Amino acid sequence: MAADARDRLIGAMSAAPVPVPLADAAGTRDTPRPLVSHGCWYPSVDPTGEWVAFICDRTGVPQLWTGAVNGEEIHLLDADPDPVTEVAWSPDGRWIAYTVAPGGGEHTRVLCVRPDGTGRRIVAGADAGSSAYLGCWTRDGSAVAVTVAEPPPPAGRTAQWEQTSPDHETVFADLPAGWAERDGPATLLGGAGRGDVGSDGAGPGHGPGLVGLGPVVPGLGPVVPGLGPVVPGLAPGSGTSGLDGEGPGLDGGAPDRLTAYLVDPSGLASPVLVAAESGAATLRVCDVSQDGRFALVRRGPRGRREAVVVRTADLTTGSVLRVGDGDPWIGRFARDGRTLWLRSDHERRFAALLAASLDEDGGRLGLSVVAEREDSDLELLAFAEDGRTAALAWNVRGASELETLSLSTAARPRRVPLPHEVVTRITRAGPAGMVLAVSGPQRRPGVWWAPPGAGALSARTPWSSRDEDAVPPGRPPVRPVPLRPVARDGLHLGGWYYRAPGRDAGRPAPCVIHLHGGPEEQERPVFDPLYHELLGRGLDVFAPDVRGSSGWGRPFVDADLGTGRFAAIDDVADCAAHVILDGLADPTRLAVMGRSYGGYLTMASLVWHPELFRTGVAVCGMSDLATFFAGTEPWIAESAAHKYGHPVRDRELLRALSPMSRVDELRVPLLAVHGEYDTNVPPGESEQMVRAARERGLPAEMLTLRDEGHEFRRADNRRLFRRTAADWMQRHLGP
Repeated sequence: MAADARDRLIGAMSAAPVPVPLADAAGTRDTPRPLVSHGCWYPSVDPTGEWVAFICDRTGVPQLWTGAVNGEEIHLLDADPDPVTEVAWSPDGRWIAYTVAPGGGEHTRVLCVRPDGTGRRIVAGADAGSSAYLGCWTRDGSAVAVTVAEPPPPAGRTAQWEQTSPDHETVFADLPAGWAERDGPATLLGGAGRGDVGSDGAGPGHGPGLVGLGPVVPGLGPVVPGLGPVVPGLAPGSGTSGLDGEGPGLDGGAPDRLTAYLVDPSGLASPVLVAAESGAATLRVCDVSQDGRFALVRRGPRGRREAVVVRTADLTTGSVLRVGDGDPWIGRFARDGRTLWLRSDHERRFAALLAASLDEDGGRLGLSVVAEREDSDLELLAFAEDGRTAALAWNVRGASELETLSLSTAARPRRVPLPHEVVTRITRAGPAGMVLAVSGPQRRPGVWWAPPGAGALSARTPWSSRDEDAVPPGRPPVRPVPLRPVARDGLHLGGWYYRAPGRDAGRPAPCVIHLHGGPEEQERPVFDPLYHELLGRGLDVFAPDVRGSSGWGRPFVDADLGTGRFAAIDDVADCAAHVILDGLADPTRLAVMGRSYGGYLTMASLVWHPELFRTGVAVCGMSDLATFFAGTEPWIAESAAHKYGHPVRDRELLRALSPMSRVDELRVPLLAVHGEYDTNVPPGESEQMVRAARERGLPAEMLTLRDEGHEFRRADNRRLFRRTAADWMQRHLGP
């Protein structure tokens, strides 16, 4: 082996995650008495189908639990206060892998624990400044896939971006190669040099890989003498960035890398490199074929996700196919590895179930549609253990419809009735059963079980919250009604309207327009304690889907790109006009509120339509897109550039779209809310908007939530947030 290639492999091993044993979590593993009305979500079932691991916040913070699928026995497996975000039980039943957010922030790590609560250890993300999240397990349960976001070097992009000044006159570095023009002024990552998965960096072709690495270990890849089983991926690549990580980052400085490995939780086998990208936006290993020859990897920026078949023997790319945003678990290989079942919107308006036939090298021979709907996205996809049956959850104007489909016969899909409006996760339970996480506007998230052969979900698991516990006693839960506003340019929008209990149907009400994040998220009829807090104060809530939201087809998602974002801001005003003209909302008592992108849209609406709203509450929102790009995580910046515009080439567009550039138009009181550890949208975005409002003599306050990041996960903080927001709205929308 050439000396430089060996040095690169050694470097990869030094950066690869190494399991770190931890002490058993403090406290008992008996069932604590619930401190709050709780939710249960993100189930993952053991091989027998009798036990399920899940996330539950009954102690006030989302933690890892296990429970009997058809019984009341449950156990707390990790009593640490770090919120849990993902769970995956290994196919052999020996381990439960889960992602946690230390301190509640955005940097996450992956842990594994035995089902009895022993053997707890960090699998990835233990290094300072790094972050990791879960991929799939191998079929035999010997390794779990993890993606690691390496911290940028001190002299990299962060230091350069800190020089960005509020007046936007900074001279930026030259635009790196690999950026492709899009129709309109927006740009996106693309082109032949964009750190493509595959050892030659050349994209969908069959690259030569790295030779001379010794025999292949089934399911793990070639053995490098002296290093153990390691898949090569660090050979110099063509283009601007390859798997060696050489090439410019977003700002032309040092590259940012995402790397995906297969890791043995016991630490007996060396980590196996599966994929890596420089300047990456996302990277997740979604499946590994039964024989270990292929890995299914999802990559790419928001709105331009791709499914990549990677040959694990040499990390070259077999085939590439576009897939939709949303749930990252996009598909699965058939048992023989010659068919790939995929949830994809390739050349389609809505995502469907596709079957890609593969050759011996993972190249695509053909593509067929297995299941589709004319006006609905395939949102969730899961498979029975034998791979012969699929469960399909369709997004029908925000609500879910569930079907099961035989993949080996021509039988029509079978509809499965649902107890509530929205399915958030499907997982197999034993040979042919299913366990689902479901939610609705009148219940907290819960887990339901369907035994093998059942045509419906037979029962709510006994440890899930009861429907009657959804809201405090004496306050009836509210079921929203769908609305379809029309924008000023004729585009049909969507949304859900919540009427405060006891409100006279013919009397216009004070109303809060609440805007979701993303922008690609969608307003769903699920339980939201914030909405019920506002409704309990006598305030109606209208939660619209403006352009850029998912669930309404690919053209609708892309309608806010580039200068289309100005139209998305106008959509907010058009939605307000709709509920006013329908006689639902009082035009003199309107407020706007939102989180993340919805927080940005809140601030933008207040300065673009200053006479429309009496107040606003902006939660974790971007106030200046230049400072946002300067402060966010590198991989988030790579993905966000496609949605908002490139911080170099499109800086004038970003300036025009930034609420701070029009802050002189602000006329009403503003409350900003932010998590102190938010590195997705740093707290400075709220601070500078509040400071600017105060300098102009306007009432403005900021609530900083301790031990929280971009998501608010702790019950006490969530309660403080929604009560503070409701107090603010009640004060400013009063008579």
